[in-house]
Amino acid sequence: MSDSKIDILLLGAGGREHALLTKLAESPRAGKLWVAPGNGGMYAIAERAGINQNSPVEVADFARKQGIGLVVIGPEAPLVEGVADAVRSAGVACFGPNASAARMEGSKKFAKQVMARAGVPTAAWRSFTDEQSCADYVKRIGGPCVVKADGLAAGKGVIVASTTDEALDGVHECFSGHFGEAGSTVVIEETLEGPECSLLALTDGHTLVPLATSQDHKRALDGDKGPNTGGMGVYSPVPLVTDEELSAMIAIEQRVVDELNSEGITYSGCLYGGFMLTKDGPKVLEFNARFGDPETQVVLPRMRGDLLEAFLACDNGTLSPDMVSWDDDWAVSVVLTSAGYPGKYETGKPITGIENAEKLEGVTVYHAGTALSDDGQLVTAGGRVLDVTAVADTFDDARKQAYAACDLINFEGKTFRHDIGMKAILGRQNL
Repeated sequence: MSDSKIDILLLGAGGREHALLTKLAESPRAGKLWVAPGNGGMYAIAERAGINQNSPVEVADFARKQGIGLVVIGPEAPLVEGVADAVRSAGVACFGPNASAARMEGSKKFAKQVMARAGVPTAAWRSFTDEQSCADYVKRIGGPCVVKADGLAAGKGVIVASTTDEALDGVHECFSGHFGEAGSTVVIEETLEGPECSLLALTDGHTLVPLATSQDHKRALDGDKGPNTGGMGVYSPVPLVTDEELSAMIAIEQRVVDELNSEGITYSGCLYGGFMLTKDGPKVLEFNARFGDPETQVVLPRMRGDLLEAFLACDNGTLSPDMVSWDDDWAVSVVLTSAGYPGKYETGKPITGIENAEKLEGVTVYHAGTALSDDGQLVTAGGRVLDVTAVADTFDDARKQAYAACDLINFEGKTFRHDIGMKAILGRQNL
């Protein structure tokens, strides 16, 4: 193992990327850190690179000219655009799957076909490319069902319909261009029942190293009410998951990596499995081709190991399970949002109290939608503004610390859920 310093370019601007940057900076080998575009919190430890994160040419040229030793791709869009391919072609190590492998997230139809060939348990489904035949199918099967835009829709292209009419509205929403090109193909799935669980895993295309389980809270309001969001809070690990279920989820993700490999596609990076823990065992809701947000904000703080070395090993095919380990601690993260999110919201609101919040034991505040004003003031710049994460020896202490930290942070319109983690407390029988 070399001890030479490595300069890193991280693509992305959310809480996930701030958590990745923070963990990478802990590596003894971390050299100069660059971000594109980054956010108000990330600029404290990294320099902004003035490039388009979704441009394969710009990213590869910057990495080569600046002597970057590793490019880390946070969001899904650059992966689907082929940024990882261009970076590797430029002779630079990259964490993130190539465009062919990223279709596991970029096309729900492709992912379903791979799952079928790999024998992966998932919801029954059909895909359509015209609205009328899709609507006729929905009328025939009736609600409830799930309507999904096939392509990337910034986390908004999934409609969980309780009734046939809701499903038909979702079909029309997709085909009417609401999600752009992402909705030109639509996947209709059966509705699965049970608690959800996310499992992130590192892989070099052969070896798969699972990370800790986590559970996101998607709905905007307490009690899982209100519209779906990008995630309002999360905790790790998930005590509802049995050892048998965890083993099944790990085996499923390994089968997907093996299937892709058998088809000539090397999947290198993070494979994110979203699972439903049904009475018949874990079934896949979706696969993503990158770290989850906000799951990363509770998984990485609990991880022991050098993330930089693990990412390099994913790229060069030397990943091993001993690169990652876990303590028996707990993490809870509460997302502070702008009033009105996920609908319309205002930005530019000054933020105070983060320093006081981070003085609490075990608390880290990851920036998501923040920016620096012309006079250097930290202000809101998005719907999800901050991820307030606490790590402690017990779940109860982690939750209490996270909420105590939330109370110390202020900005106009601050909103958040007050029940993050209650599912873990209530237990499976009460879900």
